[in-house]
Amino acid sequence: MKTWHVSDVMTADVVSAGPDTPYRDVVDLLIGRRINAVPVVDDDRRVLGVVSESDLLRKIEFVGEDEPRWFERRRREQHHKAAARTAGELMTAPAVTLTPGAGIRAAARLLDETGLKQLPVVDDLGRLVGIVTRSDLLKEHLRPDADIDADVRSTIDEVVLTESSAAVRTSVERGVVTLAGQVDRWSTKVLLARLVALVPGVVEVIDEVRFDFDDHKLVEPVPAIFAY
Repeated sequence: MKTWHVSDVMTADVVSAGPDTPYRDVVDLLIGRRINAVPVVDDDRRVLGVVSESDLLRKIEFVGEDEPRWFERRRREQHHKAAARTAGELMTAPAVTLTPGAGIRAAARLLDETGLKQLPVVDDLGRLVGIVTRSDLLKEHLRPDADIDADVRSTIDEVVLTESSAAVRTSVERGVVTLAGQVDRWSTKVLLARLVALVPGVVEVIDEVRFDFDDHKLVEPVPAIFAY
């Protein structure tokens, strides 16, 4: 089973800005390319930061407003961006980035935790090689059912390799996998369902597999008993 990584779904042709790119040119980039953020890179394509729509909107939000009070640190930082003239002054730094080898599930968690809509993808030297967005991470769910089924079958074959009497049937419809048939042990049934759920493109697993021997008491951990 092939594990999908950021490199499988990212956009490699990335528009970027330099730290000296004027404010108006950054606005033109975002509107012209219909994107909501742009990485800021140096002459070696190393990512210095990111300018987002929210960074650009500071000029509108704070126009004519007095300087925030000294203890309102975050608001003061935002207010200073209202006077910014270049991408280097506007950008949020350091940028949150990913590497091409990062798993797409790790990427999804990072996007969720940070609340960001896209992340620059960088190589080992911090140079920009791509961009990954929330919609990019959904690409695995565009896989044809036949491709998903092939990976599911491969996963099943590996799990039941030592069970001579196991016979598991599969069907896939729009990413929903149905497992049916027979295996030797309860633990095999559980492992099958868990691993199949990890196959790229699987939306849901309907587990109808039966088992001959209930070994859950043998494989579940026994609570520790402490004597005092």
